[in-house]
Amino acid sequence: MLTPDVAPLRASRDFRLLTIGTVVTGLGTQAALVALPYQVYVVTRDPLLVGMLGVVELGPLVALSLVGGALADRHDRRTLLLLVQLALVVVAGALAVASVLGTPPVWLLYLLAGGLAGAGAFEHAVRTAIVPGLVEPEQLRGALSTTFGLYQLTMVAGPAAGGALIAALGVQAAYGADALSCLGMAVAAWAMRPRPPAAGEGHEPVLRSIRAGLEFVRGDRAIVGSFVIDILAMTFGMPRALFPVLSLSVFHAGATGTGALFAAVSAGATVAALTTGWLRHARRLGRITMAAVAVWGAAIALAGMMGTLAPALVLFGVAGAADSVSAVCRSTIAQTLTPDRMRGRMSSVYGLVVAGGPRLGDVEAGGVASLATPRVSVVSGGLACIAGVALVALLFPELAAYDGDAVERRGIARQAEAAETRPA
Repeated sequence: MLTPDVAPLRASRDFRLLTIGTVVTGLGTQAALVALPYQVYVVTRDPLLVGMLGVVELGPLVALSLVGGALADRHDRRTLLLLVQLALVVVAGALAVASVLGTPPVWLLYLLAGGLAGAGAFEHAVRTAIVPGLVEPEQLRGALSTTFGLYQLTMVAGPAAGGALIAALGVQAAYGADALSCLGMAVAAWAMRPRPPAAGEGHEPVLRSIRAGLEFVRGDRAIVGSFVIDILAMTFGMPRALFPVLSLSVFHAGATGTGALFAAVSAGATVAALTTGWLRHARRLGRITMAAVAVWGAAIALAGMMGTLAPALVLFGVAGAADSVSAVCRSTIAQTLTPDRMRGRMSSVYGLVVAGGPRLGDVEAGGVASLATPRVSVVSGGLACIAGVALVALLFPELAAYDGDAVERRGIARQAEAAETRPA
């Protein structure tokens, strides 16, 4: 059915709070994601330096994602979510102040971008680990689809609003909006019930806990395959670092066009995610993932061939829709194959894939564009993405073999056994 699944929202108060907080803070986050590459390009006029944002963000992203996942399995997840939102307010506020005071040096923009990426990765690991505990196992696909779809909606409104704010008031307005919006998730987390770790967690040293999480992920080849296909898709097929370059030098659409390019991908993703009721009945989610990633690559390659903004926006929208289907399927695969005691650490690795892939894509897209042209970078990346699907199908047959119904039945049985053994 091409309808949204709202049953999880009706059933769980805390899931409603988490979803509302995600939407509010996501609006500001996306505005800042437009402002950073735009500001770096305006200051330097160098697409390679724009792409280098991905390099400086990668270290903090990796470190804090892994630490966040380990802490989420040993401390109250609701408290961690509240604290990291306050950290995001501080970093976004610093970007706003630096921009108000004048033209900040590129090194400072890189430093604060790393802070945003690291805190955002920590937040993603904690927030993702919370979701399965807020809904019943049979509602998990619907909850993940709803969360992803509404977050993608912020990625439509956020970049468009960010572009408009930059055009009217400067980049400092976008950063200020980000700081204010992060308070939304802080309020939602404060209103939620505590989410303590699973019984028996909390005594293992942090580094050993991280290692155990990595070993768990590595041991499940269906999960690894879902991560690898996303890394390939985002590294080669996500040209977001070139959106300011394409808008200013190819489409001649300015800051508004930059926001529109960011928003187009998310617009398609939103429509797809909020009409994925049909996924409730799909079993072979791995095969659907591979098909969706192939469509993503083809749409990106075609978008790179366009000479005007309008058809490029349509094709980026198609790519976003395909990515949305892939993301819901991949998230469902990872969550259903992971026990709750490991969800924080698995979510940290998942967060690295989701956030790290596009940043590697920033470097790849910027580097190829500086050696050739922006068009060549976008087209070649889309074609490489399609080749990556074939490679994953060959190396990870377990992904194609994933049977969602069988896995969910085992998950419900495990939950029932845990309830029977829990002290009255």
